[in-house]
Amino acid sequence: MKMMIRYVVVGIVFSVLVALLMIGTTLLAFPPDDWADLLSRKLFDVSYYWLAGGIPLAIGAIIGISVGWYWRQHLRKIDRQLKELVKGQTVTGMAEQDIELEKINESIEQLQEKWNKLTEISQKQASERAQEREKSLQEVVVQERNRLARELHDSVSQQLFAASMMMSAINEANTMKDDGLKNQLSMVEKMIHQSQLEMRALLLHLRPAALKGKSLQEGIAELLNELLEKVPMEVQSKLETFPIDMGIEDHLFRIVQESISNTLRHAQATSLEVMLIERDGMIILRIVDNGVGFDMEAVRTSSYGLENMQERTYEVGGNFKAISLPNQGTRIEVKIPKVKSGDEHND
Repeated sequence: MKMMIRYVVVGIVFSVLVALLMIGTTLLAFPPDDWADLLSRKLFDVSYYWLAGGIPLAIGAIIGISVGWYWRQHLRKIDRQLKELVKGQTVTGMAEQDIELEKINESIEQLQEKWNKLTEISQKQASERAQEREKSLQEVVVQERNRLARELHDSVSQQLFAASMMMSAINEANTMKDDGLKNQLSMVEKMIHQSQLEMRALLLHLRPAALKGKSLQEGIAELLNELLEKVPMEVQSKLETFPIDMGIEDHLFRIVQESISNTLRHAQATSLEVMLIERDGMIILRIVDNGVGFDMEAVRTSSYGLENMQERTYEVGGNFKAISLPNQGTRIEVKIPKVKSGDEHND
C-alpha cells in the first residue's frame, strides 16, 4: 500500500474512532427520549447519521493527506540526497533540518564525510603507488620500449606498408577472369590493412611509455598528434588546463591510451573526439568515435580493455560509463571527484 493511502486510511480510522467515542459518550450521558427520533433528525437538511459519519471521514481524509504529503516530501528529499551520495556528488539541501529528521540528516552528513575521506584516501594511495612506480621504473625498461617501438616502426611497419602498396597495385592491375582469385587477393589486402592498424595501435601503446615530466593535457595532446601522423583520421580535442593529482593523471592517461588502441583495432572509425574538462568539482574525460560500435551485453563480460579502464576509474573513486550501439559509434566517459587540488605532475 502506498504511503499516501496508508496515512489516509489511518487518519480516517482514527477520526471515526474518536467520533464514535464522543457520540457514544454524549448519548450515554444524555440519552434521548426516543432513539428512533435520531433517524429522522436533520441538520442543514442532512441526516444526523450522515453528518455523524461523514464529517469524521472527511476530517480523517484531510489529516491523512496532509500528513502523507508532508512525509512524502521529506522522504523524497532523503532519497535525492542518498542518490547524490551514491553518485559521489555533494549532498544538497542539508541546511533545512527538521527536528524529526535531524538524526537522519546527521547520518547522511557523516556518510558524505566518510565517502569524501575514502575517496581522498583512495586517490592518495593511487598517487603514492604512481610515485613508487615512477621511482622503480628503470631507465633500461624505458629504453627497451623505445627500441622495440623504433624497430617495429622501421622494419615490420615499413614492410606492411610496402606489402599494402604492392597488393593495391596488383588488385588495380588484375585482369584475371577468376573471380575467386580476385576475392582472395582482395581479402589479403584487407588483412594487410588490418595488420597495419594493429601495428599502429601497438606503437601507440609503446610510445610514449609514460608522461615523464608532462602534464596529462600535454601527454594526451602528444598522443593525438602521433595518432594524426600515423592514421588518416579526423581528431578533435578539448583539453582544459587545470591541475590534476599525479595518481589520477596516470590512470586517465592509460585510459586514453586503451581507448584509442581499441578504436584503431576494432572501431573502423573516421573521427575521434577527446575532451578533458573540470566541472563542479568533477574531472570529466570523454572519448567518442564514429566507428562500428558493438553490442554492450555481448562484450560487457569479455572485453579486457573495458574492464581495465573501469578498474582504473574505480581505483581513484570515479564513475565509468561506456555507451555503444552497433553502427553508431562508442562513447567512453569517466568522472572523478576532485577532492583536493593536485599540483603535482610527473617530474
